[in-house]
Amino acid sequence: MTYQLDAAEQPQPRRGRAGRPLGTGTAPHFGSLPLGDPTGGADGMRWRDQVDGKQLYPRVAIDRDVILTMSDGVRLRATVIRPANRFGQTVLTPYPAIVNINPYNRVAIDLLDHTLHAPVIGKALHTASASIDGTGTGLEGLTTLTKTLSGGVFDVFGINRNLVRSGYVQVIVDVRGTGASQGKWQILGAREQQDSVEIIDWVAEQDWCDGAVGLAGWSYSAINSLQAADKRPPALKAVFAVEGCDDIVRDIYITGGMPSAFIPAWLSVVNLLKWVPNPSSPIRDVLRGDTLRWAIDRIKSPATEISSLLWGFLTARDDRIFDDPYFDERDPQVDRIEVPTFTVGAWHDLFGRSATGVYERLKMAPGRKQMVVGDGYHFDVGSGYGGKFAPPRLDVLERAWFDRWLKGHRNGVDYYGPVTMLQQGGAWTSGPSFPRPGVRPQRLYLDDAPSGTAEHAEHDGSLSREPVDHLSSLHVQPDLRGAVSRDMTQVTAGAAMAFGRSFTADARYQERGGLSFTTAPVTEATTISGAMNLRLNVATTAHEAIWAVTVNDVAPDGTSTVLTNGALSSSNRALDPSSSTYASDGSLLSAHHYLSRKRKLPVPADEPIRIDVDLVPTDAVLEPGHRLRVDVYAASFPRYLTVVPDLIKARGRRQRLVLDPRHPSYLTFCAGGNW
Repeated sequence: MTYQLDAAEQPQPRRGRAGRPLGTGTAPHFGSLPLGDPTGGADGMRWRDQVDGKQLYPRVAIDRDVILTMSDGVRLRATVIRPANRFGQTVLTPYPAIVNINPYNRVAIDLLDHTLHAPVIGKALHTASASIDGTGTGLEGLTTLTKTLSGGVFDVFGINRNLVRSGYVQVIVDVRGTGASQGKWQILGAREQQDSVEIIDWVAEQDWCDGAVGLAGWSYSAINSLQAADKRPPALKAVFAVEGCDDIVRDIYITGGMPSAFIPAWLSVVNLLKWVPNPSSPIRDVLRGDTLRWAIDRIKSPATEISSLLWGFLTARDDRIFDDPYFDERDPQVDRIEVPTFTVGAWHDLFGRSATGVYERLKMAPGRKQMVVGDGYHFDVGSGYGGKFAPPRLDVLERAWFDRWLKGHRNGVDYYGPVTMLQQGGAWTSGPSFPRPGVRPQRLYLDDAPSGTAEHAEHDGSLSREPVDHLSSLHVQPDLRGAVSRDMTQVTAGAAMAFGRSFTADARYQERGGLSFTTAPVTEATTISGAMNLRLNVATTAHEAIWAVTVNDVAPDGTSTVLTNGALSSSNRALDPSSSTYASDGSLLSAHHYLSRKRKLPVPADEPIRIDVDLVPTDAVLEPGHRLRVDVYAASFPRYLTVVPDLIKARGRRQRLVLDPRHPSYLTFCAGGNW
């Protein structure tokens, strides 16, 4: 399609600090972005050429010894990257600034920058990342991980030299209590959020900034970008957030009421990194007294949250293992964000629920909000981007986004998408909404009749249009097969994919310990899109039970690939109807459990109860001959852990799924076609 923005949409000249003019976008934009083209079409090629071609300035000047003093006196440390001429002299012209605030220590970011921009090594790494492809071999998972380098995410995460050379300033700040910054790490707490706003205000007032500020980041820095945006600081003009989160509890901390093995591992890494001093200015730090203040702060909080996490796991007496106000304070208020926001996610990311949740909660017109979701995990975000039928690289999208909203360039990025997804089992597509248009609520019932497709499982059952007409019980025991599964890859943020297809594409090993229920093969390509809920009628011989669930695409050769997953401990089954999602016919599509100490329910021994397992929203297509499968497990270690008091309640348990015509078990989802 060919388009030109209406006069009302044309960016007007803006004034920054001291009345300096900001980007005006005076040139009209004509584009040729085909409707539904995930590559961006001709515009996408222009965005890429702008990033890969000659930049406005040949070099950058980096100041790694910048001090920002917060309103409470705590001194944060930052790196400022500015454009420079061919002699390395800093350009005095003020430009928009892109801010990244993260806890992973600027020492690590500097090391990454030096490696990726080393004269020979850097180019070789980028070339190898783009060209080595182990698809279909034992190296498939490993090369998927290495392709992230050519996908551009490290430019969003760290120092983006090309972006700065094109006429931006970049500011990277160590979160308080981490890296070289003083204070106590709050893990996204209220004081840390106030820091973000004060950082934006400080940046906007500097001589090298024209008054316009953008926020960018990956993971933690994406979350605090969303947090800062919901405070609506006046200088903030746009956000580019890769794999952020809007519900930390349900995404990762206590999914289904159960802690994740990822959290203690991640806390340990950040706590270790915060003890590494920045070597860029050691003598000056000592003379200024910064080293002493930094050391005192580290001694006061040597391992932030580790002891409370351990105490909560052992005793269940710490509120941070429940959905507590501690988390309410930390979840971004996405519906308050007003600036244009570009979000990137993945179906099997640590923050899988937020991949689409953030976009849905943004209260702005499509175009001002954009969403790209890939079929991957946390560490491999951007892998394959820039390919023939894929979205542009993340650094290309970031540059286009900020050019549009910070400089006023009419480059067509607001016509991209707005919903671009890699459909599981299919290809990259762009469309107007998520879920996809044309899907409608469907219901499939769990049936004990054999499907003939899962004889390897603990039980081979069926998914059918009608509930069972008789009573039966199917027993299932906890085991450790979840350690070789997509659950394991998800909880390790994607790292386990290097170990082979059993960790990503084929769940048959894990299914040996589960109850499987499978449909007949579909006769036409069938789209599944949106939220899902699995209602189960279950019982246990103990006073607690753990239920883990996956929904899979089963190929004609028997390969069973997980599309989405979920879990719930029986005591956390209480539903919050006001926060749950229902289909137009009243069917429960997304169960929102309270997950609070006060709302835990007793689990009667050997008495059936109803639970609703909320599954991560997804988008997939079943090709003709493929089947849909539901797998039900009594555990999935280490994806879902059990706190010791609940483990004691569940000791010696025998869990069973009760198929009862009066209380049927069924999957509710949205799909096209007929089942």
